[in-house]
Amino acid sequence: MASDDRDVREQLADYRRSIDNIDAALIHMLAERFRFTKQVGRLKAQHGLEASDPERERRQIARLRALAEESELDPAFAEKWFNFVVAEVIQHHEQIAASAPNDS
Repeated sequence: MASDDRDVREQLADYRRSIDNIDAALIHMLAERFRFTKQVGRLKAQHGLEASDPERERRQIARLRALAEESELDPAFAEKWFNFVVAEVIQHHEQIAASAPNDS
């Protein structure tokens, strides 16, 4: 019985190490994504474009839901994740636009 417990604990530790590695990769990928969205925010501010782009967001949601289904991930979760990220991005874009010099 003790050997079985040890095997389970070792297997659990292996799974958790993999999960931790994936979490770290996700954080790095999100940081890279936000570096690009900040560039988008600066470009939009320079050209007086709106912070949000509802049509692009709609297309992205459809695309991510399809990818989630293909990957056997709950499409509703993928959409919630995307909406959370977009809300953060829009907030950043609005802050960038507010601090941009006014050319008028």
